[in-house]
Amino acid sequence: MKSFDLVFSNFGIFDLVDILLVAILIYLFYSLLRGTIAINILIGYLLIYIFYLIVKALDMRLLSTLFNGFFQVGVIALIIVFQPEIRKFLLMVGKNFKLYRNEYWYRFFVRNKTVRKEMEHAQIKPILDACKVMQESQTGALIIFAKNPEEEHFYKNGEEIQAVVSKRLLESIFNKYSPLHDGAVIISEGKIMSAACILPLTDNQDLPPYMGLRHRAALGISEVADVAALVVSEETGHLAYARQGKIKAPITLSDLERYLRKDLI
Repeated sequence: MKSFDLVFSNFGIFDLVDILLVAILIYLFYSLLRGTIAINILIGYLLIYIFYLIVKALDMRLLSTLFNGFFQVGVIALIIVFQPEIRKFLLMVGKNFKLYRNEYWYRFFVRNKTVRKEMEHAQIKPILDACKVMQESQTGALIIFAKNPEEEHFYKNGEEIQAVVSKRLLESIFNKYSPLHDGAVIISEGKIMSAACILPLTDNQDLPPYMGLRHRAALGISEVADVAALVVSEETGHLAYARQGKIKAPITLSDLERYLRKDLI
């Protein structure tokens, strides 16, 4: 009891701030790993470390020596393995600072909620209008919404476009006679970055039979990158939406608008 009182007698406001900052950093790092294959690597590393502690407690010298050698280079190994996530984390910190700064000025100058809603709707409307037409004509489409395209490499294997998102442009790209209709369109910050991009497919074997390559590519990219993916089925015209390794289908245009407001805006 005395030791308990001694610990908390020295506990100050900066200790509380210290704990909160560490908790925030852990949460941010976890949010980057969630839904990606990197979380499985981290869990595996932690399990090996727990096994090492057990071996050390049991005084198993040979295994302890082997694990000691492994963990001596463990920090370097983690930096190499998690290099994309560390880079993504640093990009996220810088980008969020920029976003919060822009949001401050946005709220300062655009106080009217109606005006803000109109600005948000203007970003989403071309996508919804194009999806409505493609649904009716059963034109297959795969659209990826990336927050930080500069940190992702999957969009670089397609044709660079760098054009403002518009209904007619999306319809033209996914027209079955267009040379760019196969593959995915990458949208970020209100622009079509590239088209005809080849994406990794998911290994998930539990998908319904009606989900084809577009659905598998949408789910696959959402498992390994911080993106959202929209699919228009060529067979049925139904919409599907993939995020963080999960896919929702079929969804309505109202559902799509709600998801885009949450993830895109």
